Amino acid sequence: MSWFSVPSPQGPTDRTAVSLDKARTGLRTVLEAVVLFLMIALAVVVVVGVVYRKAGASLVWYDEIASLMLAWLTYYGAALAALHRGHIGMPTLVDRLSGTARKAVFLLGEACVLAFFVVLAGAGVRGLSVLGGTTLVSLPWFPMAVAQSVIPIGAVLFIAAQLLSLPQALAGPGSPGDGAQPSDDEPEDPT
Repeated sequence: MSWFSVPSPQGPTDRTAVSLDKARTGLRTVLEAVVLFLMIALAVVVVVGVVYRKAGASLVWYDEIASLMLAWLTYYGAALAALHRGHIGMPTLVDRLSGTARKAVFLLGEACVLAFFVVLAGAGVRGLSVLGGTTLVSLPWFPMAVAQSVIPIGAVLFIAAQLLSLPQALAGPGSPGDGAQPSDDEPEDPT
């Protein structure tokens, strides 16, 4: 029984593990779809902008929209990377520790990351209230609050991704479903 299983009156169960897997899979599917859409849309906007510029008829909204789309892609892509535990870290240091020291260092790192994104989400929400009724310069019908909503939304998605991937990450490298691929130096487990 893993550390995140919840015992029931009928005995141990993996309902919590199954629920976490479903939530993780659902979030991954949504984030992958959003990131893919943003990548395609950004590529289209850039190509259209370049074609119009080469034709001598630059689009007034191109630069601002491309910049916003890149920011959105960055935030949603960061949440997807967090779900896969793909961010820069010091896994070798943590993996070399064992027992209580490993858990303590790991949980301290997780607490710092989560605290940062809680602060970012709060600041993002406060920033949206400051923007009020402002709009984009090049597209006056598009509210600035919608453009900047990616900050609190991205922070909350990052928090959700961290929390959903926490049990497997805490279990350590090589645990089932940890997302790690064997390196060329390590033989694959035939089982």
